[in-house]
Amino acid sequence: MAANQSTEWRTVCEKFRLAQELSEIESRKDPENNPFRSKYKARDLLKEIHCSLKKNQIEEEGEADNEEADCESREVVAGELENQCGKACSGDSPAGIRVARLAVVQYYLGVNHIETEELSAGEQHLMNCMKLVDKCTTTRENVSLFIQARNQLGILWAGRDEIEKAQGFLEIAESMYLLYMKEDGQPPLDLQDYFVLEGEELSEQEKIRRFEMAYTHTLYYLAQVYKNLEQFERAGQYCHSTLQRQLEYKQFVPLEWAINAATLSQYYITKTRYMEARHCLAAASVIANLAGEIPSEAAAKESDAECEKREELLQKRAEIARCWIKYCLNMLQDAKKLLEDNIGELDLDRQEELQRARRNEEEEKEKGRKSAILFGSSDTFDSICSLEEKVSSMLPFDFEEARGIFLVGQSYVAQAKEYFAMDGHVTDHIEILQDHSALFKVLAFFEQDLERRCKMHKRRVDMLEPICKDLNAQYYLLICRQLQFELAETYYEMMDLKLAVADKQDQPDVHTIKKFNHLCSSSMKYYQMFLDSIRSPEGKFPEKLEDDLLRPALVAKFRVARLQSKLISNNVAAQLENLTHSLESYNFVVQYCEENPEAKTVVETELELSMEMASLLPLKINRIKSKMTSCN
Repeated sequence: MAANQSTEWRTVCEKFRLAQELSEIESRKDPENNPFRSKYKARDLLKEIHCSLKKNQIEEEGEADNEEADCESREVVAGELENQCGKACSGDSPAGIRVARLAVVQYYLGVNHIETEELSAGEQHLMNCMKLVDKCTTTRENVSLFIQARNQLGILWAGRDEIEKAQGFLEIAESMYLLYMKEDGQPPLDLQDYFVLEGEELSEQEKIRRFEMAYTHTLYYLAQVYKNLEQFERAGQYCHSTLQRQLEYKQFVPLEWAINAATLSQYYITKTRYMEARHCLAAASVIANLAGEIPSEAAAKESDAECEKREELLQKRAEIARCWIKYCLNMLQDAKKLLEDNIGELDLDRQEELQRARRNEEEEKEKGRKSAILFGSSDTFDSICSLEEKVSSMLPFDFEEARGIFLVGQSYVAQAKEYFAMDGHVTDHIEILQDHSALFKVLAFFEQDLERRCKMHKRRVDMLEPICKDLNAQYYLLICRQLQFELAETYYEMMDLKLAVADKQDQPDVHTIKKFNHLCSSSMKYYQMFLDSIRSPEGKFPEKLEDDLLRPALVAKFRVARLQSKLISNNVAAQLENLTHSLESYNFVVQYCEENPEAKTVVETELELSMEMASLLPLKINRIKSKMTSCN
């Protein structure tokens, strides 16, 4: 009898091993026209194992003469356990082990049905598994199964957009892990340990690794759940914990891990937690390098595998570079918000106040936060720290600090553009250029020399103008509008800077006047291009502007009005023409707001100035007309 049982058990274990191999390895080779062939074979084997277990269970209970098992149709239900072990049999008892084996088979049948897109059947098997496990006390024999069954049900319900139901399963799994580690903490049995021969059990180290991996999955799925519930702070914490654990237990794919860490950095940026954001990005860059060297172009041409690897490595590293650009740009922009006065210029008193406060607080603040968030193992920790040291995580409060962050951002712009080239990645390439332009724009805020500031804005024009001219507005209307408006704004800022320089001179020379007029005309040209893009195909301007165009269009009209009045000319007729056009543009803003009162709050400042100029300019125009009449 013992020999018989031994032979039968070997058969069961071999069937389980083969079912695992079919599901995890052979299924990858299944043909497209029969994609679940191996999964179905694995399911048949699992059903056979279930029959054998039920048969043995009945024999061991001495009920074989009174009950004949029908293995093909019988499903496990909660009532079956009542006769075996009452309300609470011990998880480590012989009855508890028998129940756990049945539960493991139900678990794998559930996963199998889910993987073959039979979700309702999969859910039923997983619920059967959970009911079996829940009838026994939780011990090292079944705690891993308890957690993994709830993980799978959490994923299943999240996929159905039943997020709160998923949350319930996953939070119970988390609580069970924490309770088990507090009260026991010994390496628990893995699910595969139930179907191995004596002497072939997993090592203690491997049991720990698999158990910790199951809990890491719990945290990962909870991060997604909290994100869907818009509990972003909690989602960030769980995502961070997941990434830490993946590194600690070496359970990660380098590029996938790196992208997740870089994505998490963007969350920290929105919360102005730049030290955490920098740490995520530095870790992302270091871990991405573990994916290996980028194959050469020559190697990529000779092998599809090398070509695919090259494409993936270049793309992911470029995506991480773009996250670095956002880090640098947002740091500079946040610093600008703190330092600017009510007209957008650097407030020197505020600058001194912030620098003094930072000296007193920032060092202690960084020490306290850093201890809680470090990524990395002994292999990568030094590399991550070294990369962090290349860029500050403290907001810059003067030009030199701002320039250091700008240069780091600019280096990542060059890296990102290598992959996201204009040829093949138009939108991405232009977005990177726009970020580069924004880096120059915010750096200019910190520069107090007006001529040098003007040159920074000129760099923006040089990078955006050729793209704007070449881009087809028919296919890229939104991007064209963005570029037109930004170029108009850039020329406008340069005009204001030249005006400030000219104000310091007794009498502007011919060259300065020519340059000033060129800047005015260029700004007007791009504002007008933007406004013309809003017109109908028949050339008619809309009577009512769409919400997303309302402020930009009215600001453009207001600034065109101001630019027209700023043009310098010795010709009285030209002066009259410019002022007349200016008045028309101011009147447009006033009239539009009168006809559409909701626009008044959108352009409050511009409307106030437009109303003032609409009343003053006619007087100036009349004086010029009188002067022309008297001269004639």
